[in-house]
Amino acid sequence: MEQYERRVTRIGNSYGITIPTELLKQVGLAQGDDVQVEVKEGKIVLRKKEQLTLPEGVDAEFMDILNDVIKEHDKAFKGLVDK
Repeated sequence: MEQYERRVTRIGNSYGITIPTELLKQVGLAQGDDVQVEVKEGKIVLRKKEQLTLPEGVDAEFMDILNDVIKEHDKAFKGLVDK
């Protein structure tokens, strides 16, 4: 596995790093793509955001509302799985 060293730089009120073009190509990322960032076991994990194609008749607003309901009642839904 090839390793790269980068420096954290200030960008306005935030911070960022640059990513080499060859590394972006390896993971299928390009300028303008959305990514998901999470902290897992003390490490930053960066992955390309998966694009969902919604079935016909299902719009993005409905999915946003559904996602909010799932998050709000996550504990109850997980409890149902065990029953």
